[in-house]
Amino acid sequence: MRLILFSLFLLIFSVSTAQEITVLDNNTGAPILEVEIYNKDRSVSTRTDASGKADISDFSDTEVIIINAESYVEVYRRKREIINNSNIVLLHSSENQLEQITLSVARFKLKKDEIPQKIVSITPSEIQLASPQTSADLLESTGQVYMQKSQLGGGSPMIRGFATNRLLLTVDGVRMNSAIFRSGNLQNVISVDPMMVESAEVILGPGSVVYGSDAIGGVLNFFTLRPKFSFNEGTSFSGNIYTRFSTANNENTVHADLNIGRENWAFRTGITYSDFGDLRMGEHGPDDYLRTDYAARQDGIDVMLPNPDPLVQKPTGYDQLNLLQKIKYMPAQNWDINLGLIYSETSDFPRFDRLYRKRDGVLRSAEWYYGPQEWFLGNLNVNRRSHSGFYDKVQFTAAYQFFGESRNDRNFGDPILFTTEENVDAYSANLDFEKGFSESKFFYGFEYVLNNVSSKGSFRNIDSNETGATASRYPDGSNWQSMAIYSSYQWKITQKLSLQSGIRYNQVLVDASFDDRFYDFPFEEANINTGALTGSLGLNWRMNSFVGWRLGLSTAFRAPNIDDVGKIFDSEPGSVVVPNPDLKSEYAYNAELGADFKFSNSIRLGLTTYYTYLDNAMVRRDFDLDGVTEIDYQGEPSRVQAIQNAANAYVCGLEAGLEVDFSVALRLKSQFNYTYGRENEGDQYVPLRHAAPMFGNTHLIWNKRRLKFDLFAEYNGQFDFEDLAPGEQDKPYLYALDENGNPYSPAWYTLNITGQYEFNSNWRATASVENITDRRYRTYSSGIAAAGRNLIIALSYTF
Repeated sequence: MRLILFSLFLLIFSVSTAQEITVLDNNTGAPILEVEIYNKDRSVSTRTDASGKADISDFSDTEVIIINAESYVEVYRRKREIINNSNIVLLHSSENQLEQITLSVARFKLKKDEIPQKIVSITPSEIQLASPQTSADLLESTGQVYMQKSQLGGGSPMIRGFATNRLLLTVDGVRMNSAIFRSGNLQNVISVDPMMVESAEVILGPGSVVYGSDAIGGVLNFFTLRPKFSFNEGTSFSGNIYTRFSTANNENTVHADLNIGRENWAFRTGITYSDFGDLRMGEHGPDDYLRTDYAARQDGIDVMLPNPDPLVQKPTGYDQLNLLQKIKYMPAQNWDINLGLIYSETSDFPRFDRLYRKRDGVLRSAEWYYGPQEWFLGNLNVNRRSHSGFYDKVQFTAAYQFFGESRNDRNFGDPILFTTEENVDAYSANLDFEKGFSESKFFYGFEYVLNNVSSKGSFRNIDSNETGATASRYPDGSNWQSMAIYSSYQWKITQKLSLQSGIRYNQVLVDASFDDRFYDFPFEEANINTGALTGSLGLNWRMNSFVGWRLGLSTAFRAPNIDDVGKIFDSEPGSVVVPNPDLKSEYAYNAELGADFKFSNSIRLGLTTYYTYLDNAMVRRDFDLDGVTEIDYQGEPSRVQAIQNAANAYVCGLEAGLEVDFSVALRLKSQFNYTYGRENEGDQYVPLRHAAPMFGNTHLIWNKRRLKFDLFAEYNGQFDFEDLAPGEQDKPYLYALDENGNPYSPAWYTLNITGQYEFNSNWRATASVENITDRRYRTYSSGIAAAGRNLIIALSYTF
């Protein structure tokens, strides 16, 4: 009798277990909670719990079950199909922009069509199709981020008239901006490997409420590859192998990543190595961009040699190594622990725009190159779900970053090579909470950031090997601290109307001591203690099936950092920037209005207009040191300048996006951006340096079964001489010259085509021809011409 009862118990247990299914994210292997599961007439329904599990015993074996989750493609399965598939359901992320969620606005998932800010999302399939060389190229492919390049190893984003340290970079939720992010062009974005980016989001406009200082023009968020759990009880292995070659700079890239998954543990390891040669420009365009000669050293003497191929920009090549290690552990259904380690290092890479400047027909520099750009990120992220009175979700993020960079320059005919070397140790901690109510969500959190800066200056005589110390670029041993408390509130007033508000208070401390061995400054230290209060308020109203409106008001700020307060460097020939310990924060006030029109299920148009006013702006202006207006810098008399709160600026613009689905297989996508920016210089307003010309792109995409084609054009408007900022007018070597001999930035366009074919579920090949007409052009303010006609071939294997 006991044996019969025991057998009956086992039968009941096995049947009930077989009725329990698990719903997982196909990409990450993570369980998906609150998934709706129902039949066609909704007479039977259930939801998944925090571990992604749900009981489907109430459904009949033959009926079709509908599985629906936010931001995922809806799935239809018969019950017996699910059971035959080990009770596992895999959901794929939706790539319909209107259905996506965003992680960027509140550090937790929010519906994208319920927030007032404009968010640009970059999906995994878009990354695969774009096959970018760097993350700068990935951002540029969106048609909504403008990219400046001073050299091949570069990429300085511009968004809505702002750039460099007025934009914020984050990786896996960790602030990447350091205390030495400068107002000049930055190339830190290339440290993020596009082959290890799983997805990316760009906030267009201020983001200081969540991210603090620097988030004035926008926030660029990268989310790197995540580990996947096993879909069964054993250990699973999966991964990718990828290789890419391009002709314009003889690029060779190899990437591999491996995932090892178990039920509660997962590991993801990745490596990418890229070797880039000298970049070839296009055949048809301004002769001003040609590289006719270059510097070389022969028999201990600097000489100018004719370039055998003026289309080849010599020297521009470099190589780069990226490493990634992720570990994910889920000790219980309500806990999630993640450890991420990322490392990036480049070789030396030439500062190309400094290598073709001339004085009296002779090159100014024999050498000008950046030393290896190093970046390390160690990131611990702990998540917990609960239904306490204070939060439903909480996440703690602690991170350490190391930044290493150096600059090396030597004048033509001079044996003295000057070097400055900077290292930054950056520590940060965030504690974020989410609490949900019936029709609203409340988010709040705390943040602490500490940056310690080490800076050294030296010289070496390349003939005699004599070495010595020179002035460092920054005050050695300086530090920058930020402490903040912030909150935001999202209220779904009706099914069609949502409100989002936020507030943040930030305190920033700067401490720096100045070395008087090389320069006699009239001050010994800088001690800044400044606070900033920022806020935001926005509405998202789906007025009807035809139009939806977005209205947002927000403020943002940027506090002085070590670069603003303490740097010494040559900003341009004959000028030197010196420290200024009396800086204050700059503030931005922003308003934007957006409309999303849905003419039909096949035609969608998005329009956004915005206005930003920047008060107390930190800008480079002429300066004096107790009346001294000129000092000797590296052997050259130089006009004294400094970063000062000496300007106001405003930016306004229009962004438009159109999507037309001609059929299931054929889609048109187009983006257009117009920016108008001015800042005051004395008693007049002049063009704002980082307000880009009109730009955009148009894609015609055909996708059927295993084959995809993307025929697209990229285009850029013209800036005449009077449209250039005064600082740009003083750099004629960067630009083409008009009939009056004045610099200007010509309009340009490129035609391009990409094809992608999936041989099977494992093998995929991508081939692109960029700049088909071989145009010779430079993006605005760039020091290097873009690639000419370029064939790109990529092959990937997924297992």
